[in-house]
Amino acid sequence: MKTLVIASLFIFLTGISFGQELKKGNVVATHVMVLELSEDVTLEQFTDFMINKYIPAYEKIWKGWKAYPVKRIRGENTDGFGMIVVIKSVKDRDKYFNEDGSYSELGILATECLRPIYSDLTKLATIKSDKYTDWLVY
Repeated sequence: MKTLVIASLFIFLTGISFGQELKKGNVVATHVMVLELSEDVTLEQFTDFMINKYIPAYEKIWKGWKAYPVKRIRGENTDGFGMIVVIKSVKDRDKYFNEDGSYSELGILATECLRPIYSDLTKLATIKSDKYTDWLVY
C-alpha cells in the first residue's frame, strides 16, 4: 500500500512538474531498470545519453508516447535508473503490443528502428532488468 501511494504521488508530481496533465484514460508505464555500467562509464554519462539521444529517438519512433527519465534518490538501488512513459490511451499502447504483451507488427518495426541507438546504449551499460508496470489513469 505504501509503495502504491508513493508511486501515485510520484506520477502526479511528475505530471505537474513537466506541465503535462494526466487525463482519464492515459496509460502511465513505470520502468525500473537495474544497470551494469560498462567500465569507465558513470551513471551521469548513461543518464546524459538517455536524455539527449535515446529518449528523443524513442519518442520519434513510438509516436504519441512521452518519456521522462527518473533517478532513484532514496530507498533501494539509489544508483538505478528509471523511466516513466505517458501514453494517450490503452488503444494507443495496443498499436505496438498484442493482447499477450508481445510486440505487434508496428511494435516490431518500432523496435527495429530503435535498434541502432539501442546498440549505442548497450556500449554504456547492460540493462540487467527492466521491470515495468502499466497504470491506467482513472
